[in-house]
Amino acid sequence: MTDRSNQRRLSAILAADVADYTTRMEQDTEGTVAAWQAARRDVINPTVAASGGKIVKLTGDGFLAEFSTVLDAVNCAVELQQGFAAGGLEFRIGVNLGDVIDDGEDIHGEGVNIAARLEALAEAGGISISGSVYEQVRNRVEHRFEDFGEHLVKHVSAPVRVWRWAGAPQSAALTDAIAEEKLPLPDKPSIAVLPFDNIGADPEQEYFSDGITEDIIMELSKISGLFVIARHSVFVYKQQKVSLRQVGRELGVRYVLEGSVRKAGNRLRVSCQLIDSDDDRCLWAERYDREMEDIFAIQDEVAHNVAEALKVVLKPGEGESINRPPTGNIEAYDIYLRTRSSLWPPTRENLLTARSAYRRICEIDPNFAGGHAGLSLTYSFTVTFGLSEDPQDDASRALELARQAVSVDDRFALAHSALGLAHNANGQHEEARRHAQRAVELQPGDADVQVFSALTNLYAGHVDTAYEAVCTALRLDPQYVNGPYLNILGIVCFCAGRYQESIDTFRQNIERGGPIGPPALAFRTASYSAAGQEAEARASAQELLGFFPNFTISGFQMPKIFDSREVGQRLADALHSAGLPA
Repeated sequence: MTDRSNQRRLSAILAADVADYTTRMEQDTEGTVAAWQAARRDVINPTVAASGGKIVKLTGDGFLAEFSTVLDAVNCAVELQQGFAAGGLEFRIGVNLGDVIDDGEDIHGEGVNIAARLEALAEAGGISISGSVYEQVRNRVEHRFEDFGEHLVKHVSAPVRVWRWAGAPQSAALTDAIAEEKLPLPDKPSIAVLPFDNIGADPEQEYFSDGITEDIIMELSKISGLFVIARHSVFVYKQQKVSLRQVGRELGVRYVLEGSVRKAGNRLRVSCQLIDSDDDRCLWAERYDREMEDIFAIQDEVAHNVAEALKVVLKPGEGESINRPPTGNIEAYDIYLRTRSSLWPPTRENLLTARSAYRRICEIDPNFAGGHAGLSLTYSFTVTFGLSEDPQDDASRALELARQAVSVDDRFALAHSALGLAHNANGQHEEARRHAQRAVELQPGDADVQVFSALTNLYAGHVDTAYEAVCTALRLDPQYVNGPYLNILGIVCFCAGRYQESIDTFRQNIERGGPIGPPALAFRTASYSAAGQEAEARASAQELLGFFPNFTISGFQMPKIFDSREVGQRLADALHSAGLPA
């Protein structure tokens, strides 16, 4: 007879559990047990069997099922949630594809572990699937899934890309946010630039039309009299059929700029129109037929025309900033635009990838400040986020590169942002603040500039200024789920002694699917501890050690950047009380 124990195979794993099971049991033990039994009898067993799967085991308040194909697993997950909707319990479901080991009685392995973690990331009544599952079913199912970002998973070294079933009901927090979806309008003309359509014959030119969209956003963000939604939030609407009124409501803006790009050889046609989202009235429209080398001039003209149509008066110097292209090299600028987002989250891998790209920019065009500024940021981040093997050397490199960026172009906002953070890394905090402020003056509507100002002021001990800057970044980029804004806001709140607000902010980041890392987990743990929530603090500390088992209080580099010794000591005391190793 063949021994079937410890067989290894590739399987689709479905993990599910009852949401808020413990609370339900406390409130109504008999009713909850009866509802769980009915769910197994009427929904789980028949649906899994009909989908070609098998239930491997029950887990008290949940179950684990195995399927031979991801298509069967995903379809089963949706059918299960639709079946559960009529019952008294809400379930969370996670689906993953991975290697499992079958010992004859149970299955084990990373594939099972990740499925369980995906389940924990699902909303009540929702489904989370891994990136590997999504890639296999994206064109084979009618169900729609939305990108939920990358998440660190316990005992798994690389972040896992998570997708959420769009048919899932929202959490209470998200439901409240949707109920108040219409954000208040800013006290200045507000605009969102929707991704320009690529209407050329070559689909490979998609990145080019995206680049033009980003360029126009950057030019408009230099105008202090405008409120401009950042690129991450507008690209949520790429290739989606939504009304301009919906866009205006969800982003909290009055005006929307939309357009199209056709590129053929060296000829370029850009069409755009400015719409009032309240009544769909066109305020301005234009078509540009130019040579490829005129692309920067087109973007400048669009920015000027939008400002004129909205009756915005440019301050001294703003017209000059718009009229000065940051580089004449389109390839260098394209790489720069595509690399800006790769700094977040600031993992060692992300920073090394970005560093390589920024070095390439410096090689292509050494007179473009963006390459030197971006390269400087990668070194500052390794120091400030505790990833450097030689912090003193990296801090010196960051300062040298940032100074070079400013010397190349002292009107390039990100060069001053980089110089500010480089001064922080070298302990020169007041000089850092001066450059952060200069960056905001040059490009007040840029979310990155605002969040870098928040970090610079936080390290320098100016917590109120940091709070205001990160809130501005959040408002400029309200749908940037993978951004650092909420984590930084949580850290700022801890430093300000607003511990419950810090806890709530970190929770909101997780609910939105935002990134997590040692700084966020450490400051969240400290906030629980400082707020006197000891059980939560110890649970958070264990989560931190689960992700980063080598974490120590003395080895945590970020607090060492702070100018205030009091903040560092308060943090260390709170982390020690939570049980983290010294």
